[in-house]
Amino acid sequence: MREYIFGANILENLTTGMYQDSKVIYREYIQNACDQIDKACGIGLLHPGNPNNMSDLGNGRIDIWLDADKRTISIEDNATGICEADFEKTLADIANSDKKLGEDKGFRGIGRLCGLAYCKELVFTSTAEGENTISIMRCDAIKMRELITASERGKKYTASEVLSSIYKFDSKITTDKKSHWFKVEMIGINDENTDLLDFSQIKEYLSFVAPVPYQNTFIFRTEVYQHAKEIGCNIDEYNIFLNGEPIFKKYKTTFKTSKGEDEVFNLAFKEIYDSHNNLLAWLWIGVSHFKAVISKECKMRGLRLRKENIQIGSEDALQKLFKEDRGHHYFVGEVFAVSKDLIPNSQRDYFNENVTRMEFEREMRQYFNGELSKIYYEGSAINSAFSKIDSYKKKEAELQEKRARGAFVDENHFQSALAEVEKAKETAKKAANEIEKKKTKTENEPDSVVGQVITRIEKERKQREAVKMENPIKESKKSVLTNRRVDKLSAYNKRERKLISKIFGIIVAATDEKTAEKIIQKIEDELQ
Repeated sequence: MREYIFGANILENLTTGMYQDSKVIYREYIQNACDQIDKACGIGLLHPGNPNNMSDLGNGRIDIWLDADKRTISIEDNATGICEADFEKTLADIANSDKKLGEDKGFRGIGRLCGLAYCKELVFTSTAEGENTISIMRCDAIKMRELITASERGKKYTASEVLSSIYKFDSKITTDKKSHWFKVEMIGINDENTDLLDFSQIKEYLSFVAPVPYQNTFIFRTEVYQHAKEIGCNIDEYNIFLNGEPIFKKYKTTFKTSKGEDEVFNLAFKEIYDSHNNLLAWLWIGVSHFKAVISKECKMRGLRLRKENIQIGSEDALQKLFKEDRGHHYFVGEVFAVSKDLIPNSQRDYFNENVTRMEFEREMRQYFNGELSKIYYEGSAINSAFSKIDSYKKKEAELQEKRARGAFVDENHFQSALAEVEKAKETAKKAANEIEKKKTKTENEPDSVVGQVITRIEKERKQREAVKMENPIKESKKSVLTNRRVDKLSAYNKRERKLISKIFGIIVAATDEKTAEKIIQKIEDELQ
């Protein structure tokens, strides 16, 4: 029977051509380390942590070290390690992993070679408890690329021949038989991949991609953990360090939108079930004022998709399920895929296509384009309505303030401003009625996000009003026409003052308020 050949180009697909973003190498190696930490906890080699104490993640850890000067990256865990007898088979074979689908975070056995695309040499080093040997595997990335190029130009090599040429195994003796660890080193990072050595960029990336705890300034993290516990789900979290600095999910309560600052003041939760009532996923969203689309500069915007608490794809992996692209960017939150049949694809940028994925997408679309769509549309309408009320109050206050300081040039000027206030008043009445209608609709829905938004805005408005009451604007007893402008021109006779006042009136009628104020002020200064 003919033996089928895998050409050298398959290695290019598994390394250089595997990922669009070079930073995913961190995700791949962290994923493998997490699986081994889980195994180490399962056999009692490591303490798994206390599920009732969010600060106790156990003593398993993953250390990532970046050395920009030496152009090296090191990723090390203190999990099971690999015993000497299994070392070569475990690391040298491709897509022949012993990991199990549905149990392990990684299972294909192809991710370990991803680092070959970005460095000159990839080195694996490990030792297992009870052994006095440290096993070493060196992979010559430069030679691999040379052989793949030669194969493309006509000198054919098989994948097996290339791997045999670039692998080199070695070992050394250790006296520490109690140690157990595994380390990946990328030596000689390529010039075009210098961003892999940028501490700030990598920290930012890991802060949302890696399975780490929420930073303690995210005050709603306890609610997330509590909800997961209530529905019988676990959020996998690990101690991960970058150059000795612990990594946390960088969620916070404040952020910028296209219409100013906003904040998360509560959380809302949702479970997603299939047609047989099996839990597919669950999610949390931050309840904010939903003023507008969250700014691109905000790294936490969007609903991030996660499996085993590792991010799937980019921050916009779920955006395609929204009817409008902008809908996704009104929200902050996470979607935790639970079903074992939601299987990350080889690039881990989404799930494999199957019946479960189809059900997941159907239910998510219904939720996104139903409930969430209503939330951001209603949120936008509510904020607009309150803005109209505030606009009226502001215009009314400005009218009184201008009247008090005699800022109107004549009766026509005053009546024009008064008409604008009356118009704003009518608009405000309609807006108030709309708000009341929305409140009535949510009275029997205690968990209504729309109801929460209305209640929150009303509460904040009352607090602002209370502050204003402490410093009320004092009304002037002066008439509209007995104003500072007449006083300033007292050196002129009655006829001259009348002419100047008429000119002021023309300026007010011909231009906008701010421009008119500047021109009149300039004239007054020159005439004094």
